Amino acid sequence: MKKFLLLFLTTLIIVSYSNAQTSNSEAGPNTGPAPDYSDLQYWAASPFKADNSDIIPAFLKDEIRDTRADVFFIHPTSYFGEEKTSPWNADLRDTAVNNNTDNLSILFQATVFNGSCRVFAPRYRQGNMEAFYVFDTPEAKAAFDLAYQDVKKAFQYYLKHYNKKRPIIIASHSQGSLHAIRLLQEFFDGKPLQKQLVCAYVVGYQIKKDAFKSLPVGTRSDQTESVVGWRSYAKGEIPDRIKAENGNSVCVNPLTWTSFEEWASPELHQGIMFGFDSVVPHTVGAGIEPKSKILWIDTQAELEGKKSIKDYHRYDYNLFWMNIRRNVKDRIDAYLK
Repeated sequence: MKKFLLLFLTTLIIVSYSNAQTSNSEAGPNTGPAPDYSDLQYWAASPFKADNSDIIPAFLKDEIRDTRADVFFIHPTSYFGEEKTSPWNADLRDTAVNNNTDNLSILFQATVFNGSCRVFAPRYRQGNMEAFYVFDTPEAKAAFDLAYQDVKKAFQYYLKHYNKKRPIIIASHSQGSLHAIRLLQEFFDGKPLQKQLVCAYVVGYQIKKDAFKSLPVGTRSDQTESVVGWRSYAKGEIPDRIKAENGNSVCVNPLTWTSFEEWASPELHQGIMFGFDSVVPHTVGAGIEPKSKILWIDTQAELEGKKSIKDYHRYDYNLFWMNIRRNVKDRIDAYLK
């Protein structure tokens, strides 16, 4: 198979760690003021301003699009600092952090939803990536709690001012998925708002088996009011931190949109995104590892200039970009019927 080189995410380091519930501890120090979500500068993506979530890849220029639903997208970590010398939380006035968010996760992840959704993505005082290394300390828990409180505030503003009973998709990656799980628990799981949920794409973070009481794991491509998610690793790879979870995780294969463990061939793969203006189909096979419930990947695509890598975390969305885009439309169709 022809090898391809994926360059656009080589400077983005997003680390996946085993999940733990955050506490309601006091927020740690940060370097900037709280966001005001009535001000569009605090939204990385909004249908009420021009931003990177609006961009349509050239190969989709003839696609028929609509905005029948909304996606509330919680972006991954784009704040990288030293644990002992940098603030625990990002300053929303930091242009470097905002540029990382806009030019990486908004452009290459959030855009997957713009064929069928209005895209809302708040800026939030995300936890320093280094906080994941000391996840169970009071300081790290406070940092992630502060980040979640911003996400919650943004979602409440969205509900009050923008939603107007429209169907909702929750989507996230990595640190964003840590916050998405908590948001789903607080606002959707067994609550009236669950009826407005098309689907939650909670990607790149552990979803524990008992994370939700009423929200089911999606096991069909058209299932609504459900949660799907995966964590991508090379076939045969099970990191020690994954082994420590003792299989307490759920996974959905984005090639089949089921939780079946059977291997899905590249024939089901609709396109990995290389750069922003091209996708290449039939380049990824995937299957769910039976014990750990992570997603194993087999691909000849050349990522990071390497013939093979072990951890595909940073490519969780891009490996399956076209599968996700088409599945979003299918689920919205099913929801509206």
